[in-house]
Order: sequence, then C-alpha cells, then structure tokens
Amino acid sequence: MLEMLYNPNFITGLLSALVAGLFTGIGGFCIYLKQKYSQNAINTMLNIAAGVMLAVSFFALLVPSMQQIGKQHANVFVAGFWFCAAMSAGMVLVWVLNIVLPHEHNNMVQRGGRLSLKQAWLFIIAICLHKLPEGLAVGVAYGADEFTDPESLVIGVAIHNIIEGLTIALSLVAAGESKLKSGLIALLIGMIQPLGALAGLMLIGLSAQIVAFAMALSGATLLFVIVGEILPETYACQNTKKSKAAFFSGFVVMSFLFMVFGA
Repeated sequence: MLEMLYNPNFITGLLSALVAGLFTGIGGFCIYLKQKYSQNAINTMLNIAAGVMLAVSFFALLVPSMQQIGKQHANVFVAGFWFCAAMSAGMVLVWVLNIVLPHEHNNMVQRGGRLSLKQAWLFIIAICLHKLPEGLAVGVAYGADEFTDPESLVIGVAIHNIIEGLTIALSLVAAGESKLKSGLIALLIGMIQPLGALAGLMLIGLSAQIVAFAMALSGATLLFVIVGEILPETYACQNTKKSKAAFFSGFVVMSFLFMVFGA
C-alpha cells in the first residue's frame, strides 16, 4: 500500500476523481442559476450526459481494452471470450447493486418536479449507484494510462457530474429542502466517486492482462449506467427529436475531446 502512495498515477488518479466528484457539487449549486428548470431542460441535459458517457465508455475503456486483450491472446476467439466475459462481469456487478440497493427512476420527469422526501432520496440513491462505477473507471484509466487517455475520461465524467448534481438538487428542492442544503448534499454525494477510483487504482502494478480486463469491466458498468439509469429518466418526455439531438451532441463533443487530448 505504501508503494502505491508514492506512485504518481495513484495520487493523480485519486485527485482527478476527487475533482470530478466536486463537479457534482458545482452542478448542485447550479440550482441558483434559474428559478425553475423545465422538464424539457432536464430531459435535454440527461440526454447530453448519456451521450458524453457513451463516448467515454467506448473510447477511454472498451476500445483500448479490446485492443490490449487482442494483443495478449493469439487466438482471436479466446480474446473475444475474455473481453465479453469482462464486460458481462461489469454489467452483473451494477445489476446486483441495483437489486440490493432500493432506488427509484423517472421521478423528475414523470412527476413534473413534485416529490416526497422519500421519493427524492430513492432517486438520489439511484444516482449514487452511478458514482462507484464512474470512479472505478477513472481509477482504472489512470492505472492503465499507457493504454488509454485518462484526462479525457475525467473531463467527460466531470461534465456528466454537473448534470447529475443539478438533478440531485432539483429533486431535493422539489421535496421541500432548501437550495443551500440541496447543493451541499449534491457535493457530498460527489465524494463517493473517489472511493470507486480507489478500488480501480488498487489495480496499479498488477499485470497488463488484469488491467485490460478491468478496463472492459469498467466500460461495461458505464454502459449499464447509461442504459439502465440515465436514459430511463428521459423516457416520459415526448420530444424525441430534441432528445436525439442532445444525445448525439454529447457524444460528438466528447469524441472531439478524445481526438484533441489523445493526439
């Protein structure tokens, strides 16, 4: 453990996850910027977040992992098996968390911004489920920085966190909490992310095969978050054209950032 503390990647990765987590608090305090956020605005922001995270999962984790696992196994069928096994393990991990921890979806959109405190916290628990796999992805990326671009991943997670922080604050205010308390709670929840990063950073120093496996696992956890947690919050909205535009704009902008920072 002491050797890890002296590893520059360990410190940088942990601090990066901490900074990305702080952006959840920034998003929470964005509640002061407007008197009220419409359902369409919430829907648009969630779709942007989903597009950003999709680009992050593919370009920072899944594609580099596929390449590395392919290099490690001469037999392409064996490589494909291990890559798919790693992704399946990541999806099962988040699926189990979803089963074990009580939470609720589709609150802010379907209920028109009106929540009980219990409903608000069930919604927040769903967002908390995002934080551990997102932090894990950051930690793994810094543990495998020779394979991928961790800085771009952190930028993507930070953008996503702003939107999540705002939805946390909005749900609490809708349940009757003050804006200040809601923003502070969003900030506190963002601090879950470094805990996930710590788990990912523990992989530093292990074999390249294990790191590549962990990258595929982390990428799959983000995919599950997108499909199972973020997008369901937008299903009640009928403005599909705007939703599609928001989703693809998030994906395209994040793809551009990966090109720029990875060059």
